[in-house]
Order: sequence, then C-alpha cells, then structure tokens
Amino acid sequence: MKEIVIDPITRLEGHGNVSIFLNDKGEVENAYLKIPELRGFEKFCIGRRAELMPQLTTRICGVCPVAHHFASVKALDAAFNVEPPSAAKKLRELMNCGYYIYDHTLHFYYLGGPDFIVGPDAPAEKRNILGVIEKAGLDVAKEVIKHRAYGQKITAIIGGKATHPVCAIPGGISKALSEENRQEIETLAKSSVEFAKFTLKIFHDLVLGNSKYLDLIKSDAYTMNTYYMGTVDAKNKVNFYDGKVRVVDPSGKEFLKFEPKDYLKHVGEHVEEWTYSKFPYLKKIGWKGFAYGPDSGVYRVGPLGRLNASDGMATPLAQAEYEVMYKTLGKPVHGTLAFHWARLIELLYAAERAVELAKDPEITSTNIRNKPGTPGEGIGIVEAARGTLIHHYTLDKDAMVKDVNMIVATTNNYPAICMSIRDAAKGLIHGGKVDQGILNKVEMAFRAYDPCFGCATHFAVGQMPLTVEVFDSNKQRIQTLQR
Repeated sequence: MKEIVIDPITRLEGHGNVSIFLNDKGEVENAYLKIPELRGFEKFCIGRRAELMPQLTTRICGVCPVAHHFASVKALDAAFNVEPPSAAKKLRELMNCGYYIYDHTLHFYYLGGPDFIVGPDAPAEKRNILGVIEKAGLDVAKEVIKHRAYGQKITAIIGGKATHPVCAIPGGISKALSEENRQEIETLAKSSVEFAKFTLKIFHDLVLGNSKYLDLIKSDAYTMNTYYMGTVDAKNKVNFYDGKVRVVDPSGKEFLKFEPKDYLKHVGEHVEEWTYSKFPYLKKIGWKGFAYGPDSGVYRVGPLGRLNASDGMATPLAQAEYEVMYKTLGKPVHGTLAFHWARLIELLYAAERAVELAKDPEITSTNIRNKPGTPGEGIGIVEAARGTLIHHYTLDKDAMVKDVNMIVATTNNYPAICMSIRDAAKGLIHGGKVDQGILNKVEMAFRAYDPCFGCATHFAVGQMPLTVEVFDSNKQRIQTLQR
C-alpha cells in the first residue's frame, strides 16, 4: 500500500498533515487528517481566578480571540447568575460584528479565495494573497487591507485591543461607548457593507460565473449529507452572539433546539489515538464512526452550518443573497465548497448588523454592568467565525476555576473535515496519478471550513506521545522512532 503525505497542509490556522493511502490499483483506501499539536488550555485554566478567564482564553487563538472572549464571559455571566444590561449585550454583539468583518475577509482573500480567484491548479507560489492581487488588481488589494483594518478598528474601539480584547467582564462590559466613537463605528460599518457587496460581486463573477467552479461545488467529491448546527434568534434567523442552538437533519428538518446550558444532553465527544483533537457527535444518534447521513451523529457548524440550520438572515441585503444561494444550490446545501459563499453572506450580514447596532439609541448608554452573584457553574455559547463555540466552567465558592470544558468550532467540524478530505481524495485520485493541483484540491476540502487547529486540540493519550522521523539528504525517511 502506498502512502501520500501532505505535510504541512497550508493556508489555515494551526498545524496539521494529511496521509492518503492508496491500494495496489492506485485507488484511495482511506485518508487521515492528523493534528500533531497539543495546546491543552482546559487543563492550565484550572486553578485560575474566574475573572481572568475572558483574557486568558483569548490567547487560545490570535485569529478568533473575540469569540473566545465572549464565550468565556457568557459562561461567567451564567456562573455568577447575572444578566448583563441590554446596552452591554448590544456592545458585545457590535464588537463581535467587527470581528466577523475582519475574519471572513481574511479567509476569503488570503486563505480560501486564492483557490478560486487564482485557480486550484495554479502554481503553489501563486495561490496566495499576492496571486490574488496580481489577478484582481492593486485597487482590490487596497480595499481588502482597508476593510480588514476597519473590522479590527471596531473591535479595538469597544474591546480596548484589536486582537486580545479586555472589555468583557461578568455582568457586562467595562467601558461605555462615546458618541464620537459611535459615529466612527457607524462610518466604518457602512463602508464595510459596500465592501461586502463588492466581494460578493467578485464571487459571482469569478466563481459562480465559471461553470467549472460551479460543477466543482456541486460535485460528489465535495458533497456530504450531514446534520447542521447553528445559533438562531426567536425567529430562527442567524445570530452570532445569542440565542438557542438549532440542529437540522440532512433533509433540513429541525432535529434539536436547545439552550446553551443543555449542550451536554445533546453533544458527546469521541476520541481516537492518532490525533489530539476530539470528535463531537449528536448523542441522540451516537458515534457511528466516520460516516454521514441521517443515521450518523456527525454534524457541521460554521457559515454553511449556520445558514442551513436557520430560516434566514436578520438583515435585508444578506437575506436577499441567502435566497439566491438556496435558489441556486437547493436547501439544505450539502456541498462543502459552498462554505465560501455562505461566509460572504455572513460578511454582509455582519456589516449590516453593525450599522444597525451603531445607530441604536441605547448603544451609548452608561448602564453597562450588573453586579455578579454567588459563583457556581456556567456555560457560554457564541458563534465563532468558524462555528459554534462552547465554554463550560465550574467555579468553587471563592470563584476559582475547578473544571473547564471547551468545544471549539473546528472540533465540532473535525469528523466532517476528516471525511471531506477522504471523499475528495477518493474522488480526485485514480490509478495512482497525483500532481500538485490534485493535492491542492484535496486541501480545498478542509480549507472550506476555515479550520483553526490550535484551538481544537484538547486531548492527549496518557503520557505525551513522541514521534521522531529521520530523513536523509534526499528527503527520504530512513527511520521512525516512537514513544
């Protein structure tokens, strides 16, 4: 049996490698996505003061610190039995919109987009932001850089820092928004709406307007009929910050809808020896291995998961584009590469929602914190850019952290990502014929999820495993040593 290794995999957050195994006929038997890094945040958070958690957990990831900041503080709100004032929740949501603006822009133009804008078979040195600039033009690049900065500016104004915010505290937020800053955020958000519309036009022109790309999105190699999960408001519209968690089955029918505090009733976690990341599944169905369909407990989160699990978007322009996507691809959409389209719909929604919140009369209120109560146990859920994010804390009587569980978006998606890579490899590799373009298309199967593997690694088997591989001057592996 022949092994093909993609190491390292590229254009993602964190580290990973893919092993593809071919049989004697050159057909793919199986493929594995291995996560070789262990962060272990759940363990070294234990024994910390509870109020440190919203700052400490932002260091899990420099790409999605805002999501961890708010999932953490929402867990503390629940643990201290305190409901933040309305203005504080709106400020948190507004800052979260800024994070979505810069994060979704980053993924489309820097990480996932080059596969479409430059082309999946283009030379590796072209499949990056520089290749995008060369293809789309310098003026486009300027708009990309500017609006990523706009999203970070919104985050910095409210959060104190663009990357590792410090504003959220149990029961509210630490600083009110001035009228001057409110006006600035409104201006940045309005410009971001235009930028999102512009980006969607690029997607329509270069991706949907290309029949080969549309066929790729619809192809069996990138299609999986799974369950989908996302947070929705009272009208089942997508909400990034608050609401109930809704799960729909592969036909699009509502399967579950639950409060964040009840996640353990519905979500289990399976482990395998060959990776440091866990495999969540729906308890009502159970872990059935790496399979999909109505009899498998595997589900997907993130942009496509949220849109599939919802009945629409809560802002008009995003809703219009939502309707176009489902008219084009049907609902639910099972094509993995459609994550990119869903992500751009969310970019538009985040910008529109930021404008709404910036114009809300209550957004400059100084009533931004309520007093925390007695410490206990709390669960906080927000929608990170990559999907549903869960923080679960147990505090002792002195408000010290006794126990922590986190299920991050990439962990939720990990079973589906593994299957997506396997199916892409099986659909693309035949007769042992492999080139860099084909291997990049295999990588496109995970890249659509915008995974963040540094966040996702919370499990280790016994003592820390160690593998040492020795290569000769011709890059041939000559020895492997394992503990």
